[in-house]
Parts: sequence; structure tokens; C-alpha cells
Amino acid sequence: MNGLWIILTYYGLQVIAVIVLILLGVFVFDKRFKCRQDEKVPAGFEKTEEINIDPVTNEKTRAYYNYQTGERFYKKEKQRQITLHNHKRHHLLR
Repeated sequence: MNGLWIILTYYGLQVIAVIVLILLGVFVFDKRFKCRQDEKVPAGFEKTEEINIDPVTNEKTRAYYNYQTGERFYKKEKQRQITLHNHKRHHLLR
């Protein structure tokens, strides 16, 4: 019975450790990226050429960098909507 308790404790601690790491990843590390997003770029941040494109939604996110602090800021770029009049759309779809 004593050996069974040791085995259950050993594997139980590993399961608890994995659950803690998953929770840290979801609640701490994921928020680091999302908390630095907004509509307005803060003062001191300069536009970079780095653009990330979400493969699912095709949303573009541009990175801004503060050279004094080393911080990064991410801003979703507005998508341009192209609208065609019905007669032009008809010719383009042929």
C-alpha cells in the first residue's frame, strides 16, 4: 500500500505541475501581447516595418517600438474595403 501511495503522489504532482503551467500560459504570457494593443499609439513609440498577419482572419497587426524603454506596442491596422458598383462587378466576375 505504501508503494502505491508513492506512485500516485509522484504522478499526481506531475499532473498538477502541468495544469499550473497551462494556466500560467493562458493567464500570464498570453496577456503580455494583448495588453499592449490599443487604437491610439502611445507617445514615444515609433512605427516599425514589422507586420504580423493572422492566417485565419487576415488581420494585420503592426509593431511599434519605444527606443528609450525597449517596449513594443501592437496596433491592428484598418483593412481597406474595396467596393465595386454592380456593373463593374459583373464584368470582373466573368
